Amino acid sequence: MMSAVPNEPLPDDILRVRVTARDADTLRALLREVRPDRGGSPSIAPDGSVGIDAYVPEERIPALEREGVTVVRIANASAKGRAAQAEVGTGNRFAEGAVPRGLAAKLPG
Repeated sequence: MMSAVPNEPLPDDILRVRVTARDADTLRALLREVRPDRGGSPSIAPDGSVGIDAYVPEERIPALEREGVTVVRIANASAKGRAAQAEVGTGNRFAEGAVPRGLAAKLPG
């Protein structure tokens, strides 16, 4: 079932969120406890706060929210994945008589 509103999460969609903690110890404790899928390395802001991107379903976001931590929803990663998959063609692009299309250079020989 597709959502009528783009980027509106479906029950099992994975969301990309930015988790920012007041300090590294707070972020480490949160990551050990909740164990979300992380995207990239933590970054440290000039004020000493530490942030990292995480990928979680909507129902796990409350587990990330606590004193000293902010969670900002960035995007619906599942919806972006579905949109990218919709761009993929079907069929065998190398079948006899088929002319491949797409981003590539045709090389001689």
